[in-house]
Amino acid sequence: MFARRLATQATRVRAAPFHSTSRNLVQKGDAIPNLEVLVENSPGNKVNLAKEIKGKAVIIGVPAAFSPACSSTHVPGYISHPKLKEAGQAFVVSVNDPFVMQAWGLTLDPQGKSGVRFLGDPSGKFTEALDLSFESSSIFGNDRSKRYALLIEDGKVKEAFVEPDNTGVNVSAAEKVLG
Repeated sequence: MFARRLATQATRVRAAPFHSTSRNLVQKGDAIPNLEVLVENSPGNKVNLAKEIKGKAVIIGVPAAFSPACSSTHVPGYISHPKLKEAGQAFVVSVNDPFVMQAWGLTLDPQGKSGVRFLGDPSGKFTEALDLSFESSSIFGNDRSKRYALLIEDGKVKEAFVEPDNTGVNVSAAEKVLG
């Protein structure tokens, strides 16, 4: 009996495919995930970006609200950028709860003049659907979002700007994304 089980396991191992390709991050032409998992200001206020975005938009993904680079450089760069309105609707998404995101938005844009909306992705499911999560338990305690910016047009990704090191502020900086 043991030998037969061992032979069956060996067959399964040989039959398992081996993939050496890297993960497929969100790419140009991909549709925005049609999920009701993002939240704004409270857990009951669900936001589905696939339904919410009309025309043009920019989605700014960050590893953590209130973190140094997110708060001092990345998001403020978008809030103050003169071409933000030309990009259409603007959303900041982080694997955080809606209360943290609301407080962070009030800290960065107290009057809300920029029009940027701050959305929590508490389960990380939106981030996972974009294939933009990374393991960061040693820093944040759970998986978080890579730093990115997506230019959206008619529900599809027009351009994707994903930081190669997950957290740096270079490729996804407002001046590179919005011009």
